[in-house]
Amino acid sequence: MNFEQIVFYLLAAVSAASAVLMILQRNPVNSALFLILNFFCLGGLYLTLHAQFIAMVQVLVYAGAIMVLFLFVIMLLSLGDERRLKESLGWKAYTAIALTAGLLSELFYIFVPSTQTFTSQSANAAQMGTVEYIGTVLFTKFLFPFEVTSLLLLAAIVGAVILAKKKIQ
Repeated sequence: MNFEQIVFYLLAAVSAASAVLMILQRNPVNSALFLILNFFCLGGLYLTLHAQFIAMVQVLVYAGAIMVLFLFVIMLLSLGDERRLKESLGWKAYTAIALTAGLLSELFYIFVPSTQTFTSQSANAAQMGTVEYIGTVLFTKFLFPFEVTSLLLLAAIVGAVILAKKKIQ
């Protein structure tokens, strides 16, 4: 096993542990901090897969901007009273347990050693993660879906402004 694989497995373990700890935390601020750790680990995983652009976007957009918004909302809501956050063990909990059992059985099926052989990365995998390659493909092959996505985001922003606008009397 080479150094890159060791780093990959270490980051994957820390990412999985931080995701579980994020869910198990009672304090929403601590949960958000574990989510930030998870985002950084995902950025490191993208780097080990030679996707430099996606790794930087992961760290800048998610760990930076999105988490600032999450922390702002958590502080704005001031969730100090934990009695409001308690739920009784109902059908939601049983559904979550069933889905978790299904997910764990799928993971067990995936990670059980099999006779399949996996192919290695393509020869130009390091080039495919660069900004130049992504920009070239995005603005040539995927130009129409990119423009449709920008129009959908524009419509969502206009809708949010209209819904949030206060009526002046």
